[in-house]
Order: sequence, then C-alpha cells, then structure tokens
Amino acid sequence: MDWSLLGCGRYGHITFAPAEPELRVRLHAQLADGEAWRCLRCGAFVPGKPDLSGPARSAPVVPRGREIRSKFILRLFALERFLRALIFAVAAVALWRYRYSRSSVERAFDRGLPIVRGLFRQLGFNIDHSKLVGLLQHALTLSNGSLTLLAAGAAGYAVLEVVEGTGLWLARRWGEYFAMIATSLGLPLEIYDLTRKVTLAALALLAVNVALVLYLLITKRLFGARGGKKAYAARLHSESVLGAARLAVDGTEEPATARGQVAPPATCGQAAAARDQAAATGDQTAATRDQAAATGDQAAATGGQAPATGDQAPRSAAESRSPDPAARVRGVKRGY
Repeated sequence: MDWSLLGCGRYGHITFAPAEPELRVRLHAQLADGEAWRCLRCGAFVPGKPDLSGPARSAPVVPRGREIRSKFILRLFALERFLRALIFAVAAVALWRYRYSRSSVERAFDRGLPIVRGLFRQLGFNIDHSKLVGLLQHALTLSNGSLTLLAAGAAGYAVLEVVEGTGLWLARRWGEYFAMIATSLGLPLEIYDLTRKVTLAALALLAVNVALVLYLLITKRLFGARGGKKAYAARLHSESVLGAARLAVDGTEEPATARGQVAPPATCGQAAAARDQAAATGDQTAATRDQAAATGDQAAATGGQAPATGDQAPRSAAESRSPDPAARVRGVKRGY
C-alpha cells in the first residue's frame, strides 16, 4: 500500500518551487502546454504553478510513506483515549449529580432493583452476585465528601485522556512524550490489578497500553532511543522529496533536465510503473554490455587466426587501409 498516494488522494498534492537553481531544476518539468512541479508527498509531477515557493529551508515538512502510516496508527490510539475520556466524564457527571439527589436516586434504585432482579431471574441470571450491583449498592452508602473526591478524580482522568488523545491525534512531539509518560505511570497499577484477579478487560487494556509505549519508544525514538530526536529528524529529511534532491545535487548524478532533456510528468498512478520500467531498462543495458564484450572477444580471436604464408597474394590498398583487429576490438567495447 502506497501511503503517500493515499495521502495525496485525500488531502491533495503539495508542490514547492525552491529558490535554489540546482534544486529547482530537479523539481520542475517543462510541458508543451505549461509547467509541472513535483509533489512533496507522492513525488509525482503535477501540472500547474507551485503551491508554495521560497528558499529550501522554508519548505514545509510533508509526511510521506511510513510517517503517514504512523500518523494513522497514532490516531487509532487517540480514538481509544477519547473513548476512555467519554466514559470517565459520564461517570464524573453521574457522581456529582447523585451527590445532590441522593434520596431520589436511592428510591429509584430500590424501586427498580426488584424489577431488574425478576427479569434477569427469568433469563436464568442471578444479579444478587453481580459486581455491578454490589458496586452500586456500595456507592449508595458513600458520604458526600467521598462522592466529591470520586467525581473530581473521574473528571481529572477524563481531562488527562483528552489531552493525551489530542496530542496523539495531531502527532505532536509533546503529545507523544505526554502519552508515553502518562501511560507508563499507569502500567504498575494495571499489573498489580492483574495479580489480584485476571480479567479479559484488564488484559486488553494492559496490552493496548504496552503496545502504545513500545510503539512510541521505537518508532518515534523518544528519550534518546535509536539515536533520539536527531536521528528521527535525519530520517524524515532523507525520505523527503526535497531532501533526496539535495542529496542528488551534492553527489555526481546529473538530472535529465540539466542535460537538455525534459523529464515527462508522471501521474500518481504511473509512479510504480515508471520504477518497474527503469529497473527493466537497467537489466537490458547490462545484458547489452555483456553481449558487446563477447563480440569483442570473438573478433580478437578471428584476427589472431589470419594465415601469414609467403605465397599469399598481396593485400589490396583498401585492405591495407583497414584498421587492425585490436582497434576493432576497442571500437566494439566502446560501443561504436
């Protein structure tokens, strides 16, 4: 799956015209009906004027490939954080309202419990041993001060999850650090809860939190892991279209446009086909070189087998002006 093409299909292309001539020639193509510029996300040439222009250092950092996939994964974790925030926010509101309407809630609970008990008993369930019912009965005996603390704690945790989810959704560096620290601090409590009793929900929550911590630590190189922030920024720069053009300028490769050849603008759908065609052309070139070398060896062998007897007729003037076999071999190897 090409995540860069998916990103351009959803958000559109992003083209940039650098002010530096050596970089500009690598991101620009002249067409019969206008000009085209390379997209900083998918790398395809897009007809029309560039969206942005200026010095290369002012170019936007556009996520590509693995970075777009990483952003998608972080948003899945963010949705899970937002769901937690919603649950605890509802619990905080319920506890706060119950604090000021305890008598009415108790009467409603006493009236509704026999009805619910009879309904579940007909279905074959005994809710008297249910943990949820026991928790509700215990909550009815709590003091107003305890209810206030529980409501404040639930509200605080909901705010924490909202901040964590927002940072992950936006894929900000601070959000990744915040999510990793907040999640890591809760892991000992979750492990301790599992030592008391193992439940499927507790295992699922622990697996999600451990996966988030490991993913942030490895892929985002937090806290100096795998080279830290500098190595992460260097990888993003090397994978960018503008960074690859700068590396090509620093090397010895000469662009097609600099040699007077106009590079044809590739569409997003033709990018993969162009790469395959380039690989096939390279294999064909290698085979041609091998065939030329074999032809040169055969010519040398033929020239060495010419007889040199005394009663041979003298060679004609045209034959005497023909190049020697060694010169023919050199010509073949040079591709003349």
